[in-house]
Amino acid sequence: MYRIDILQQGFPGKAVCHGGLGWSTIALLRSDRHKILIDVGAFNIRKPLEKRLTALGLKADDITDVVLTHAHYDHAINFTLFPKATVWIGRAEIEWAAAQPPRFDPLPELYVAALAKEPRVRRIEPQQEFLPGLTAHAAPGHTPGSLIFHLAANEPQIIFSGDAAKNRAELMSGKVDSSMDDAASAASLDLIWKLWRAKAGTLLIPGHDLAMKLDAHGKPAYLGERQAGISAWFDPDLEVTTEFDISGNAVPVARRSAIG
Repeated sequence: MYRIDILQQGFPGKAVCHGGLGWSTIALLRSDRHKILIDVGAFNIRKPLEKRLTALGLKADDITDVVLTHAHYDHAINFTLFPKATVWIGRAEIEWAAAQPPRFDPLPELYVAALAKEPRVRRIEPQQEFLPGLTAHAAPGHTPGSLIFHLAANEPQIIFSGDAAKNRAELMSGKVDSSMDDAASAASLDLIWKLWRAKAGTLLIPGHDLAMKLDAHGKPAYLGERQAGISAWFDPDLEVTTEFDISGNAVPVARRSAIG
C-alpha cells in the first residue's frame, strides 16, 4: 500500500552537557493518493530534510499529511513547513500539551499553541484508523497522550513507536528513559511487543533509533547502518576540522581533515 523511506535516522543518545540531541526519526510513506510524514523533527533537521525530499522529487506542498506521535519539539515543530498537509495528533496529547504553562521541558509552547488552534489539525482517538491502513494506539508514559501507529495493510507491517519506545535498549530492558509515568510506559512497551510479535517480519521504527525486525530468536535486530558524527572547529584554522564518529559502528575516533 505504501512505499516507506526513512528521511532521518533517529539517534539513541543524549548530549552530556548540552541538553537533548533531538535527533528523532522522520519517516515518509507514499501511495498514489498520499505523501505522509511520520513526525517532522526540529529546527536542526530543516535543511537535510529539504534535501532528502528534493532527492525523492518532492516539495513541501506535495506532503498531504503530517502525523505526530507526540508534541515534543524534536518531533513536532516542523509541521509549519507543510502548508497543504492535514496535521494529525492525538486528541489527549494536544489537549494536555496546550494546557501546560511554559516550563523547562521539551514542549515548544508557542508551537503547541499554534497546533491547538490550527484549522488543518485533526485530533486522533485511540483505535482509530485515521488514514488508509494506519491505526493509532494509545501509548502513554513518555507523555500522557503519546500514540503509536500500526500500518497493518503493508507487507511487511510497520509499527511506528515514537518515544513510547525510543530505542532498542528500552525495548530490551523494559525500562524507559524520560518518562512522565513509568508504569504507563511499561504498559505501552508491553503493547508494542504484543503488536510486534503478532506477525512475523513486522518492522518497528522507533523514535530515536534505526529500524528493527525480530530475528530468529525473537530479539530486535537492526536494519541498515547508523550514520552519526560531529565535525568541530578546535583548530585556529577554519579550514581544519576534528571529526568524531558517534555512529556506534566502530570505536569513536577523532581525526583532522582539510575541508574541500
